[in-house]
Amino acid sequence: MVRMGMIGAGYIAEIMSNTVRQMNAAGDHCVELYGIASRGREKAQQFAEDHGIRKAYGSYEDLAADPRIDLAYVAVPHPFHVDAAKLCMEHGKAVLMEKPFAVNAAETRELIRLAKEKKLLITEAMWTRYQPIRKTIYDTVYSGIVGEPKMLQANLGSPNPRTRIHLPELAGGALLDIGVYALNFAEMLFGRAGGVKAVCAKNQNGVDISDIYTMTFSDGKIAVLYASVDVMLENIGMIYCTEGYIRVRNVNNPDAIEIYDRNRRLIRSIESPARLTGYEFEVAETAAALEAGRLECASMPHAETVHIMELADEIRRQMGIVYPFE
Repeated sequence: MVRMGMIGAGYIAEIMSNTVRQMNAAGDHCVELYGIASRGREKAQQFAEDHGIRKAYGSYEDLAADPRIDLAYVAVPHPFHVDAAKLCMEHGKAVLMEKPFAVNAAETRELIRLAKEKKLLITEAMWTRYQPIRKTIYDTVYSGIVGEPKMLQANLGSPNPRTRIHLPELAGGALLDIGVYALNFAEMLFGRAGGVKAVCAKNQNGVDISDIYTMTFSDGKIAVLYASVDVMLENIGMIYCTEGYIRVRNVNNPDAIEIYDRNRRLIRSIESPARLTGYEFEVAETAAALEAGRLECASMPHAETVHIMELADEIRRQMGIVYPFE
């Protein structure tokens, strides 16, 4: 069993804690959630008590230095990913990095280089990449059931009042918070884009709050993606084909695939397999990769993590967004 410690005690850490607890209750004991670290011991201790975690640490350094922990789950705000991951790897810990992996491609390449140098696993927790329904969506799109796929549209968004989302010093904005889901969705189906064009609306701090990305592909396909932390979007993916279209409900955590013919009639619906929170698949694959001695996960290879961050860098360049710490 892999012993995991969490760096950060916020909202995402709560989801991960609940996931591991449900996995264990269901008989999947691939991971033990051993410890939780926050910047203050009191917060960490309260989190540990609330979630049944064995050990609480008053600093990230204390968790990183504990030899009983094999895997660190990094769940701090985006700008602190690099320092937290480096700290853990310097103490010999594998890392499951919450998305986005870093705030730019240069940081991403630096962390992956360090992991390879130290022969440690590091992987991005882009949960959609690990879920079984990913293959079902791909197989359905390319089955020919409604012809050849040509266009794709995906949108993801809702008003997000959390402070970090709206501040450039915390790498806020729609792109890194949820836009990366749409980018991954498009490339999981259409492959790597040949080009991207982006526009956005910004808040008073200069952070992107509503984005549109248009991606073109070498084989003539096209994708239009929407991401917003300001307005409600449908959270769906649409794949438009020559003889109909396919609708994916809940694009970042898909729960159903609906297939429509050329008369726009629903001809088939495929429900997602049973799941706990949706995070369990990334946890299980990371644990298996770690125990097998691999340095990356097959569902989210390093090359894809770097590529998505390169896309995000180009999108930010076009939108005129530079974080103050860069």
